[in-house]
Amino acid sequence: MKPSIHPTYFTEATIACACGATLQTGSTVEKMHTEICSQCHPFYTGKKKFIDTTGRVDRFKKLAQKSEAKQVSRLKITKAKTAAAEAEAKTTKKAASK
Repeated sequence: MKPSIHPTYFTEATIACACGATLQTGSTVEKMHTEICSQCHPFYTGKKKFIDTTGRVDRFKKLAQKSEAKQVSRLKITKAKTAAAEAEAKTTKKAASK
């Protein structure tokens, strides 16, 4: 190994989890903080835990409904414009034939 190009290795590195668990290991970082570890992860504990607090599915459904409402309103406006144009064409055609 070349000297002075490698990071410092800490044999007593501490990893702290949000659940309060601490682990001792070797690492190039002396102290680390994590949100989830093997002691609180649902896969390892067997407990179901709802992690998605942002409500992504609900947000997607809301956006889909909003998009559908916009499409319906655009369709109504287009139909109204088409009907108005047809009515104007009929009146113009009647006036031209007289």
